[in-house]
Amino acid sequence: MTSSNAPINTTGQRAVQGEKLRGAEKVARIPIKIIPTVDIPRKPDWIRVKMTAPAEVQRIKDTLRAQKLHTVCEEAACPNLPECFGGGTATFMIMGDICTRRCPFCDVAHGRPNPLDANEPRHMAETIAGLGLKYAVITSVDRDDLLDGGAQHFVDCILETRKTSPNTLLEILVPDFRGRMDVALRIMSECPPDVFNHNIETVPRLYRAMRPGSDYQHSLNLLKKFKEVCSDIPTKCGLMVGLGETEEEVIELLNDLRAHDVDYITIGQYLQPSRNHAPVDRFVTPEEFERYAEHGRNLGFRNIWSAPMVRSSYFADRQYYGEPCPPVRRGVKAVEA
Repeated sequence: MTSSNAPINTTGQRAVQGEKLRGAEKVARIPIKIIPTVDIPRKPDWIRVKMTAPAEVQRIKDTLRAQKLHTVCEEAACPNLPECFGGGTATFMIMGDICTRRCPFCDVAHGRPNPLDANEPRHMAETIAGLGLKYAVITSVDRDDLLDGGAQHFVDCILETRKTSPNTLLEILVPDFRGRMDVALRIMSECPPDVFNHNIETVPRLYRAMRPGSDYQHSLNLLKKFKEVCSDIPTKCGLMVGLGETEEEVIELLNDLRAHDVDYITIGQYLQPSRNHAPVDRFVTPEEFERYAEHGRNLGFRNIWSAPMVRSSYFADRQYYGEPCPPVRRGVKAVEA
C-alpha cells in the first residue's frame, strides 16, 4: 500500500498489523464521505430471507472455526447465511479477514492484513472434503500488499482441493488485481478454476464513491483477458442495485459485460450493513429485476440471476447448472433481512 492509502486507527496513527477498522473508522478517508444514516428505511415485503436448519448452520460454523477459516457469508454479514449454511454450502474467504480497500458498501474490515497462512489451502481443502461439497466458491479480501495480489494463494487452494476432492467444481471470486493483472492471470492460467468470477459491483458513475481504489474498465478488462487466456473456462460477474444508479445505466453495464464475453450474471439489492455504510438509495422492485433478467437473456448470457436477495455466490452451483433464479419471497412466512 502507498502511504496515502495506509490505514489509520482511532488514535490518528498508522494502524498496526492485524487491527480491524470497521464502520466510521473504515470509511473515514474515502474520497466521497459517508454521512451516518439517522433513520434506516424499512425494507419492503420482498426483502426476506429463509430461516432453515439451525443445527446445520452451527455445524458449519463449528467446522470453520476448528480449521481457522473465514467465510464471506459471515464477514460481509450476508443476509442469506442461514439459508446457505442450512443447505450445507458456504463461500470461503481466503487470505485473512482484513481488506486493503475501503468500499463503503462492504462490511468486511479494513486495515493492514496479517501475513498469509501457508496452511490455509490445506485446511480449506480438508473442510471442503469434510463437508462433502460438490461445488465450492472461494473468494478473498483485496490484498494490495502482495506482489501478485494473492493469485498464487488462489492457485494453492485450487491445487489442494483437487487433491482431496477431485470431483468438486471450484468457482473463484477474485479481487481486481489492479496493477498486477498480467502476473495474476499468468499464475492462474497454470491452474484455472471451473468458473472465474469477478464482481464489477456498480455502474461506472458511482465508482469513485462506492469502489475507491478500483476502476470500471480495469474490471471489464480482467474478465475479458482471463477468457482470452482460458477460453474454455466460463466467466461470471455480479453487481448490486439500489445504490443510486438508473435503470438505463444498468442496461448499459449489462451490454458492456456481454461485449467482454462474460457468461454468468448476478444482480441483487444492496442492503446497508450499518448506519456508517453507504445508504440505500431505493429498493428496486421485483419487476425491475425481471426487466434486467429479460435483457440479459436477450443478450445471450448463459444464465442471469436477477432478484432482490441474489448475491454473487448465492446457490452458485444451481446457476452454473442452468437452473432458474429462485422466486421472490413475500409476506410473513420468511424473516426480514
